[in-house]
Amino acid sequence: MLHGLNRTLLKEAIYTYTRWQVVAMLFLGFSAGLPFLLVFSTLNARLADIGVETATIGFFSWLGITYSIKVFWAPIVDRLKIPVLDRLFGKRRSWILLAQAGIATGLYLMAQVDAISAPEMMAYCGLLVAFSSATQDVAIDAYRIEIAEERLQAALAATYIFGYRLALLVAGAGALYLAEFWSWQVSYEVMALLVGVGMITVLVVREPAVNHFAAAQDIADRIEQEAGKRTHLNPRLARFIGWFYAAVAGPFLDFFRRYQELAILILITVAVYRVSDIAMGVMANPFYLDFMGFSKTEVADVTKVFGFFMTIAGSLLGGVLVMRYGVRRMLLVGAAMTAATNLLFVLLAQYPPDLGLLALVVSADNLSGGIANVALIAWLSSMTSASFTATQYALFSSLMTLPGKFLGGFSGIVVADFGYAEFFLIAGLMGVPAILLAWYMIRKGERLDALAPRASEAEA
Repeated sequence: MLHGLNRTLLKEAIYTYTRWQVVAMLFLGFSAGLPFLLVFSTLNARLADIGVETATIGFFSWLGITYSIKVFWAPIVDRLKIPVLDRLFGKRRSWILLAQAGIATGLYLMAQVDAISAPEMMAYCGLLVAFSSATQDVAIDAYRIEIAEERLQAALAATYIFGYRLALLVAGAGALYLAEFWSWQVSYEVMALLVGVGMITVLVVREPAVNHFAAAQDIADRIEQEAGKRTHLNPRLARFIGWFYAAVAGPFLDFFRRYQELAILILITVAVYRVSDIAMGVMANPFYLDFMGFSKTEVADVTKVFGFFMTIAGSLLGGVLVMRYGVRRMLLVGAAMTAATNLLFVLLAQYPPDLGLLALVVSADNLSGGIANVALIAWLSSMTSASFTATQYALFSSLMTLPGKFLGGFSGIVVADFGYAEFFLIAGLMGVPAILLAWYMIRKGERLDALAPRASEAEA
């Protein structure tokens, strides 16, 4: 029986991960991950290597703010058609291509700029890369959600994560190797060239066949009529007010109107689902190095290299399991596994340093994290409206990390006052609300299915 189940899962895995949409997300994930380190740690290494002052390097970290505030221009990505490009490629692909052109241009210019003599110009070029990269993230997330049905979203998320992490290796270690053997100019020129991987992918894949404007246009028309009726505004101004209101307020109105009494609980679930995982991660490296006494090389080998493959394995497995058992069930399984693996760190803290035990705990942690992450992404994707895909998902993605990062800021105080074992116990218990809410979402499955936007909008 077990052998038959394994064969069935293998067949489903092969079928799932050979779908063109799933393969496409591997390359689009690579395109999304490539610029990230090139305006963060790789750029910091470059600046330090050529002798830029430490204080100046610190200011470059502000480039990362663009990724945190992308939700502010996500409505434009949702609602604005790019002249010419929209007609040639469609809304989603045209925005991705425009963003990729900005990334490639910015990286090429960064390759040519001397950061010592012109740090401001390097900052401007980096800002172009970061802004374009954040815009690409918004557009690719929307494309991923719209290109396939709900049951395939976890597999799309899994290959996207795989491609993203491969890009981090290329933009991290790869860029450093190129700089060491040739120069930073060559390194950044090669990275600019690699943006072509994503651009070719966009040219090859199809545009999603969904109605992007149904609900949004309905809201815009009503506001335009009210604005013109009550204030006697110029028709063009009334039209702009309607468009702006639909773009900014529309995603919120659509979500709360659609999910009604469940809307607040859904948002709370999104907010607390990764709290346990993110809060624990803040103290992971200090625990390995300071408390357990492992060397930097040992920590890197187990948590970075080995952990990388276990995360990918968890993501790919999660994609298949969601296809087979459904997204809400795997959401519950992922929440339970995440909380349980945090408790394994309590056990690890009771024993003397043992690389084998560390590898076992890290394996369980990364495997469960991969499963939970793709289940959450698939669930969030299923709840976005085709009229506001980019904006609603940008809101979800911001909400799902913010509470964990905030609470993680207090992790050092907890460790200092109570110790690591007690901290990991608290982190594990912080996962209980996510488990209960995921279970409640299963109980409300029929209601959620009836309110889900995906099927009706795809046919509109």
